[in-house]
Amino acid sequence: MARAHAASACVQSDSIKGLAQSIAKPAYHRQLIAEPALRRAVPTLIIAFMVTIFFGAFVQVIDQSRQKRASMKRDLAALADLLGERLDRIGTIRPDRPVSVERLQSLLPGFIPSWGIAAGRHVLVTSADGRILARVPIEAALGDTDRILDVISAAQFLTLPGQQAGVTDMILPNGGSALATLRLVKALPGQVIVIQEKVDSLWRSDTALSVTLSATTGFVVLILGFAFHWQSTRAREGDLINDAVRGRIDTALNRGRCGLWDWDLSRGRIFWSQSMFTMLGLDSRSDLLTFGEVNALVKSDDIDLFAIADQLISAKINHIDQTFRMQHSNGHWIWLRVRCELSQGASDSGLHLIGIAVDITEQKSLAEKTVEADLRLRDAIETIPEAFVLWDAEDRLVLCNSHFQRLHRLPDTAVTPGTSYETVIEVGSMPEVRTRLQETSAQAPGARTFEAQLDDGSWLHISERRTKDGGYVSVGTDITRIKEHEQKLVDNDLRLRATVIDLKRSQTTLEAQAIELADLAQKYSDEKNRAEEANQTKSKFLANMSHELRTPLNAIIGFSEVMGSGMFGTLGSEKYQEYCHDILTSGHYLLEVINDILDMSKIEAGRMKLDMETLDLSNTLAESLRVVSGRAEDKHLTLDTDIEGTVPVVADRRAIKQILVNLLSNAVKFTPDGGKVTVRCRRRHNAVILMIADTGIGIAPQSLARLGKPFEQVESQLTKTYHGSGLGLAIAKSLVNLHGGSMKLRSKIEIGTVVCVSLPRDAGKVKQAAAA
Repeated sequence: MARAHAASACVQSDSIKGLAQSIAKPAYHRQLIAEPALRRAVPTLIIAFMVTIFFGAFVQVIDQSRQKRASMKRDLAALADLLGERLDRIGTIRPDRPVSVERLQSLLPGFIPSWGIAAGRHVLVTSADGRILARVPIEAALGDTDRILDVISAAQFLTLPGQQAGVTDMILPNGGSALATLRLVKALPGQVIVIQEKVDSLWRSDTALSVTLSATTGFVVLILGFAFHWQSTRAREGDLINDAVRGRIDTALNRGRCGLWDWDLSRGRIFWSQSMFTMLGLDSRSDLLTFGEVNALVKSDDIDLFAIADQLISAKINHIDQTFRMQHSNGHWIWLRVRCELSQGASDSGLHLIGIAVDITEQKSLAEKTVEADLRLRDAIETIPEAFVLWDAEDRLVLCNSHFQRLHRLPDTAVTPGTSYETVIEVGSMPEVRTRLQETSAQAPGARTFEAQLDDGSWLHISERRTKDGGYVSVGTDITRIKEHEQKLVDNDLRLRATVIDLKRSQTTLEAQAIELADLAQKYSDEKNRAEEANQTKSKFLANMSHELRTPLNAIIGFSEVMGSGMFGTLGSEKYQEYCHDILTSGHYLLEVINDILDMSKIEAGRMKLDMETLDLSNTLAESLRVVSGRAEDKHLTLDTDIEGTVPVVADRRAIKQILVNLLSNAVKFTPDGGKVTVRCRRRHNAVILMIADTGIGIAPQSLARLGKPFEQVESQLTKTYHGSGLGLAIAKSLVNLHGGSMKLRSKIEIGTVVCVSLPRDAGKVKQAAAA
């Protein structure tokens, strides 16, 4: 299967493989042709060699055994003849006299030469009646009678006529094999018998040595055969992997919007891969292109190929990294980035410029659109009445508006992007802070908000917040008029107190003071109305700004998704893929924050309209649970639901789902891994009670009063571990109030939080009743 896949990949590859094969060595092709025959012949030769070794070892063992037995028979016959002659020389021995028998037993070991002594060899001297007169070796104990009788009984047949001259094979009574010979001794009269036991042990060591040498040789040859097989298999796998890799490279070039260049500077010929022709919409060609053909397609305003060739040949440069345009067959221009390096092969004296060309037309288009979006963002920041400034992680200026420039009296040269913070402080005239009122509300880490009274008496509300890249953004709002209004209210309150005292002191001026008090109350109401109108104006401005920011942000998200998915080809570098992912993630997060600000602004401005319809709250709750189920599974949370079968209500479907998703998202976000989130839904008369409880981090009692307000969060700015704008709970509470319901919270630190939402079953009737 792997071979078929590699063959298919090679068939689909373009001219790159053909170019590589054209410069291959002829010996390599001959080796590829001979390799199958070698793979079949080597195992056959190894088997034949091993059979030959084992057959030779067998023949050698048989021959050595035969030679050993013949040598042993000669030794036994010679020993028997020698003993017979020496016994005849000692004269007549009387077997019936013990003295003669003892003399014979003492003389017999001396008659045996050193070469006649061997393991398992017995020498017996018997009388004519078969009685043993002497023996070597002498038995260790007289009680070993069975062994002596076995040897005598085995030797009795040798006394027969015709058996005295030679050495005969025999079987001992104990079943063992032996060699025996007999010689007559006339001086006794009697016989001398020589018996050799354990005949097999004499040649068994030689046999074991031959077998060991043969087995070792066969094992070594077998190991060499296996090594050849492993090496051959590894070579085949390497060829398959090589073919697959080349096929993948060809596919990557064809599908990745990039092409291979090989410019032969000495001949003026240029090789293009198939993908290069595809990018330019040209018909594929297997031959090399001329310099004139390529130069005709290049935009002359972007690059001069003649000048580059001259610099390469004169060794002024050894590589190029150029961006230029080439004309497509349809007439439009394609942006390419070409990166090549000068190379000279070992077998070729000519210079070659080898590299790759990547289609960056989409990147160019996206960069232009990004610049347009940046200009829109700058125009939007310029229109806001607050002083706005953005610094990067190295305290360098990114952008600011004219309000910031006027506030710090900065020249135009000091507000260019990249100017350091120290330079801005040194060139500008920083206002002196006379009074600073620090706010105590919970803020994000690295953020601060405070009110400052300047030396000229004006007041600023300054908000500073850290950005994700380590920089920070600062917004300064002129609140001088608000402070003046507050001061007037304080003055009015003081005058009111004085009026009350005056009323106590004098009853005569009671009516006049009452009129003055009414005037002051009217002024207070007017100032309050103006402050509320200013707050509504701010909400409308935020809503309009959210629409303006969301339009370019959608384009950024869309194009980053296109680039990240590689719809029109890869970007050429893994870093670009990471940057696209970062842009997409940040864009989605910023879009969610803008949507929350837009919804909150609509609610505060009174422009949120509810589309009442009859819906099943249980289905809506199930859809909301599916939205957060993925994040709950990632944190191994348990979602426990207890919902009545059908819960019909009259409400706005989108608003109800937003309430549920915001509350469930907060429960999942602030619940540690392995926790539990419980959801209950019950009908009570004309209302529906929804309870969401979690085993999260809990909320301190002093923080419960702040929850539900826009941009309010429980964690402090220095210990915050959960990101978010703080609008989710405020939006949910506002939408519940718009339906005529209520929302209550109960919580304990390290135990959990319970949110109880009460909604009327018919919100339309409740709103009509409230309007009447």
